Amino acid sequence: MASLPSILLHNGKEHSLKRFHPWVFSGAIKKIEGDVQEGDIVAVYTHRREFLGIGHYQPGSIAVRIFSFQEVEIDYAFWKSRVQRAVDYRREQGFLDTPDTDVYRLVFAEGDSLPGLIIDVYGNTAVLQAHNVGMFHVRQQIAQALVEVYDGKLTAVYDKSAETLPGKGTEQGQNGYLIGETSTPHVVTENGNKFLVDWVTGQKTGFFIDQRENRELLAHYSKGKTVLNTFCYTGGFSIYALNAGAEAVHSVDVSKKAIVLTEQNAELNNGQDRHEAFAMDTFDFMKGREDFYDVIVLDPPAFAKSQKVRHNALMGYKRLNAEAIEKIKPGGIIFTFSCSGVVDKYLFQSTVMAAAIEAGRNVKVMHHLSQPADHPISIFHPEGEYLKGLVLYVE
Repeated sequence: MASLPSILLHNGKEHSLKRFHPWVFSGAIKKIEGDVQEGDIVAVYTHRREFLGIGHYQPGSIAVRIFSFQEVEIDYAFWKSRVQRAVDYRREQGFLDTPDTDVYRLVFAEGDSLPGLIIDVYGNTAVLQAHNVGMFHVRQQIAQALVEVYDGKLTAVYDKSAETLPGKGTEQGQNGYLIGETSTPHVVTENGNKFLVDWVTGQKTGFFIDQRENRELLAHYSKGKTVLNTFCYTGGFSIYALNAGAEAVHSVDVSKKAIVLTEQNAELNNGQDRHEAFAMDTFDFMKGREDFYDVIVLDPPAFAKSQKVRHNALMGYKRLNAEAIEKIKPGGIIFTFSCSGVVDKYLFQSTVMAAAIEAGRNVKVMHHLSQPADHPISIFHPEGEYLKGLVLYVE
């Protein structure tokens, strides 16, 4: 292993790393040996210089994100092996070479031992997002490894890291193709449903892949129903409901651009006659719509991205769910979600319970929902579980 800058921890701060948790907090660091810059690869040791792991250095609360707990050479072969492992896992899960689904997450950060890296696959194109400078530095090697591991089936790799890079990385980030090029919006297929995805100008990497299985479950409850999809983005839940035979679907999002794509997706799936889209605030839209919907989807963006704003976020979740519980028809079904990492599933359910109490209606929990298998949660890193949801039956 080539000589790397060293980070020594305070006595007693090595226990989490010995349990393979991949984060080193800044307060655990006793000494840094060598000239360490943002994004550099470093080796982490106990105060007695016992090896613990190798990771990327990033100024901030989480100072090092470990990507190897073994003393190995960090070269192109290493990154390619990590990509290969991610591909093998998705192949085992049935995501590769599936005719009715060509969109999935290939790399999910700590869940794939590549902290700070997200890669989503859309047909023949991979979209990469680096969330730390270290992964941004090796993006070209990752892109080349993708093409090799897929044996030419991936023809383009797009880097969309400019929005996600912290610190000095924001000065370096400029989105663009690393390999090849694909025109957008690009049509992808998910469980037989067609979607236009624009990874160049869209949110995240262009599509919310993590709701695939939950959209499929919604389809099971949609035939002959009136469905409201709030915070719809490009209409993922709406299209599943339409293709499942919903009588009418209303899609709501404050973004006019998202609504345009939602309408295009409805037309792409020949569901435009039963679909109507509204570019407006969800709370404003729901005023005066009592007893109109059989099914309501509540899939807001993360209300809380830090502990400091968690209380306000919980109030937002409570208000949103109370509004839906009050408005839905008797016997109606609500799909409600939180993607806030600082709100765990128990706190989320407690908040929804408070909303039901406020609404004064009897509510049953039909399903507990989470993220799919292509967003794996490392057993050593429970923080990787971010998406939680409930399916509610409202009497």
